[in-house]
Amino acid sequence: MQQKSNNRYRLKPHEIVALKKMRETEARNISSRIRNILVIGDLHCPWDLDEYLPWVVEQYETYNCNQVILIGDVLDSAGYSYHEQNPDLPSAGDELNYAIQRVQRWYNEFNEVGTKVIIGNHDRMAARKAMTGGIPSAWLKSYSEVLGTPNWEFVERYVQDGVQYVHGEGGTARTKCRADMMNTVQGHLHTQCYTEHYVGRNFRVFGTQVGTGINFTNLSFNYAKAGKKPAIGCAVVLNNGTLPFNLLMPL
Repeated sequence: MQQKSNNRYRLKPHEIVALKKMRETEARNISSRIRNILVIGDLHCPWDLDEYLPWVVEQYETYNCNQVILIGDVLDSAGYSYHEQNPDLPSAGDELNYAIQRVQRWYNEFNEVGTKVIIGNHDRMAARKAMTGGIPSAWLKSYSEVLGTPNWEFVERYVQDGVQYVHGEGGTARTKCRADMMNTVQGHLHTQCYTEHYVGRNFRVFGTQVGTGINFTNLSFNYAKAGKKPAIGCAVVLNNGTLPFNLLMPL
């Protein structure tokens, strides 16, 4: 019996290599067009929780994130706040030196050029004290100069993919997103961590409250000891701003 000839074209070795490279390039191009953002909660360095950083790094990898936003209050600034000073806390100078060391832990993990850091109310404390003292802003260093984070960009507000990222002194994420009729991610409120979606006839928005990464046992947080415990967590905003959700660190 005569066998039928197989006329199917077989790729040559160099063609297989070329096709593989083409597919890898295409996959990278698709991946680069999809933004998956990790949003890190209030740190209040140097009083951030030791376990928070490795857990956050794990979430970054698990959810295939390619961008990071720190949602504000990177610094605590207890030593030069306008509130009553706790004499058992370190001096303002010692606190700042320790805070710089703690911030460097985060910078070593997340140091891509253009990483956004939202400026929180605690971050502004030194500039406010300078203003109270009548010191012109020209005398002041930038956040990145002080903290040794040249690739971080400190901003009051950041908008990407129709989502605004703010620190949140003006209220909650659920009220902010409806007031602005804009998807909103914010920090500031340590005891809240949620994402809520609001659907109207002509629009749909979400509000995400990120949570925090503070070490609640530190003396700096004595003012809140009688209240709720903090929600230790972060958030991710996946697929170019369309899929937000919260992640809570195991107790």
